[in-house]
Amino acid sequence: MRLDIAGTRELLPLRDNYLLLTHRRPDGDTLGCAAALAMGLRAIGKSAYLLENDEVTERYSSLVTGLYAPTDFCPDAVIAVDIASTDLLPDNARAYAENVWLCVDHHPSNTGYAENLCLYAERAACGEVIYELLIALSGGIDAAIADALYIAVSTDTGCFSFDNTNANTFSVAARLVEAGARMGEINRALFRSKTRGRIAVEGMIYSEMEYLHGGRAVIVALTNAMIDEVGATEDDLDNISAIPLSIEGVDVGVTIRETSATNECKVSVRSSPSVSANAICGRFGGGGHAQAAGFSITATVAEVRERIIALLDEILGGNEVAQK
Repeated sequence: MRLDIAGTRELLPLRDNYLLLTHRRPDGDTLGCAAALAMGLRAIGKSAYLLENDEVTERYSSLVTGLYAPTDFCPDAVIAVDIASTDLLPDNARAYAENVWLCVDHHPSNTGYAENLCLYAERAACGEVIYELLIALSGGIDAAIADALYIAVSTDTGCFSFDNTNANTFSVAARLVEAGARMGEINRALFRSKTRGRIAVEGMIYSEMEYLHGGRAVIVALTNAMIDEVGATEDDLDNISAIPLSIEGVDVGVTIRETSATNECKVSVRSSPSVSANAICGRFGGGGHAQAAGFSITATVAEVRERIIALLDEILGGNEVAQK
């Protein structure tokens, strides 16, 4: 059933013992939303926990402190946040794939897998939807919830610099700061501070960039060996997909990352409004937003690169390849 904020607000008090799911390779949006919703449900007297996600990095670990479900927890209702498809569930969440009671999301590519769906595709971050839902549910939020949602909104918009950012995003962010979100501290930690590992990764990306179609497209491929060579952590790799599109004249930036020893790759696509990243990823069974999307595929880095180049040739035309 498709629900709006008001309908979802009416639904939530009907159940208890909530288990909240986050997606694979969790970012600030899915974790911030899950943490905020769990705290919001607890504030109205409900029992709510997050299913443990082994891929949470140190950058976001404080978000989930004290919120993971005990091992013997038996949920009455399962909620997925910021998850467009069950393919994005971590392995330990697959058992709930067919029994998601509610999904709150902002991805236009959402497959409608949940029994109830609260989807606002015009929102830049799922955090905006969760904010509106919690205000409708209880009339206000505390500083801890504001922090979690500020992390959700700011990370999914590149600290309000991505094309998906809109007036509602700024409005929600302002209200989160009014509610006590530590804007300056969060911005410094997430956007203005870099480890040596991160600097090494960025240098490697710039040196490995391959320009195609006169510089309109850029592909970057990172293998496990390359990542290990510079000693980069998962935190160091956060949001690296935004780097290729930051170059003047680039309409499509593709980042291919080897994720396991069994030839699995994660591909992230970022684009200008003239090209649909979502359409590109849709050809490989993935999706996301118009200008930010991704997919995972079982293939070698070289094989993925060839398939991406063939698709870019089809979309952009011609075969001109500039030097690295």
